Amino acid sequence: MNVVEKSAEGLSRTFEVVVPAAELEAKLSAKIEEIRPEVRLKGFRPGKVPAAHIKKMFGASIMGDILQDIVPEATQKTLDERNLRPASQPNIEVKSDAEDVLKKGADFSFSIAVEVMPEFEPADPKTLSVTRPVAPVGDDQVEEALGELARQAQAYESKAKTAKAADGDKLVIDFVGSIDGEPFDGGAAEDAELVLGSGQFIPGFEDQLVGAKAGDAVEVKVNFPEDYQAAHLAGKAAVFATTVKDVQGPVESAIDDSLAERLGLENLQALKDLLVKRFENEHAQASRMKVKRALLDQLDAAHDSVDLPARMVEQEFESIWREVEQAIEAGELDDEDKDKSEDELKADYRKIAERRVRLGLVLAEIGRKARVDVTQEEIARAVNQEAARYPGQERQVVEFYQKNPGALQSLRAPIYEEKVVDYILELAEVSEEEVSRESLFSEDEPAPAPAKTKAPAKKKAPAKAKAEASGDAAPAKKAPAKKAAAKKPAAKAETAKTPAAKKPPAKKPAAKKD
Repeated sequence: MNVVEKSAEGLSRTFEVVVPAAELEAKLSAKIEEIRPEVRLKGFRPGKVPAAHIKKMFGASIMGDILQDIVPEATQKTLDERNLRPASQPNIEVKSDAEDVLKKGADFSFSIAVEVMPEFEPADPKTLSVTRPVAPVGDDQVEEALGELARQAQAYESKAKTAKAADGDKLVIDFVGSIDGEPFDGGAAEDAELVLGSGQFIPGFEDQLVGAKAGDAVEVKVNFPEDYQAAHLAGKAAVFATTVKDVQGPVESAIDDSLAERLGLENLQALKDLLVKRFENEHAQASRMKVKRALLDQLDAAHDSVDLPARMVEQEFESIWREVEQAIEAGELDDEDKDKSEDELKADYRKIAERRVRLGLVLAEIGRKARVDVTQEEIARAVNQEAARYPGQERQVVEFYQKNPGALQSLRAPIYEEKVVDYILELAEVSEEEVSRESLFSEDEPAPAPAKTKAPAKKKAPAKAKAEASGDAAPAKKAPAKKAAAKKPAAKAETAKTPAAKKPPAKKPAAKKD
């Protein structure tokens, strides 16, 4: 096999590989001799079929297999002999005519075009210096959270039989819904609880129950919204025959052991301890984000002269730009980007792609030198954590990752990145600075509200904060989707009660540029 380097520009390399016909013939003869003892053909004793006959009958097929094996083997050998690390999958172009090789005994030739990883010496972690902001959990923070939980754990007591329902009261009702006199599926309930003014039921439903008393029968007439989730009800007029069984007024919730017990905890101190732990975790996560951002900024600046593989940058940019386009279509582009032309936006986001690739290469090189690795146990734990997000579909999720190496890599990459960052922070000079909670959560995202029960879904930002540790991680395919929870026709989404603190809302897509 003859290999000639045709070009070497920057990180691009092109090689031409020629496998002489004589070498191919030798491989063919060797393969025939290898399989000959197993060949069974009519008219010949087992294992006694002449090599020439096997070649005549199966030579083309065997040679095809040989050529298929030669390409990856020769490519890997070419890279190994030159100590080249490919930045992406090599591009192979076969130059020979298959018919000439198989039937006319011609040489087999192909070219290898590959981008290689840049050779550079990463910064010594011991030379880096960063400040970790820390914020203690304040008593006022816990008290504010307790007050919010007390409001959410609102207690109610039955009012007098003659008392009229007002906004803020809770009703216990039975109802049966009908359209054109015909009841419809899902339109009935017994002992349903409804807080007037909560917006829990469709528009107009709650308003018509204001002033009702226990024992009243009320015909509630409403129109389902045009965009109602149940298509067969959307936009239709309905009548709900409603019986008010009880009218309950709100009772002030004391912040004491009874509040904790309603939330499933032993006493008030246990609730306070839970909130303190929750806030400490939030603060630790925010502190980690800030010190990591400072570290990545230093690494980016220290390696701004490193050559970047063009294909890797282009792939990263295309991934980012797809999300930017989605943000534009959804009207969720960051304010600072709204007045920019497409060319200006592409220039901005290409810089982001370059930063991600650069940081990916730097972290990968530091990790390689330090022999940082992700264990199978860590990957399995990540898969199980992902599967736990889809109750009832855990097995399908696990199988999905087992069958999709690219998706599995999407779980491995952030684990690897965090381990490399941990390694660097262990060696770097890290000082701590006490800051306020507001300062800790400033810039990246606002401080979380003290004790809301449910955080809004995070939107994915094209300019995400972290660079992929591998620099060119394959995009993950979607895991099996969760089944949507069934909703009562007369109700909007319900809110679960829990003492969990609200996590910070994410910024709009395309808002953050790293």
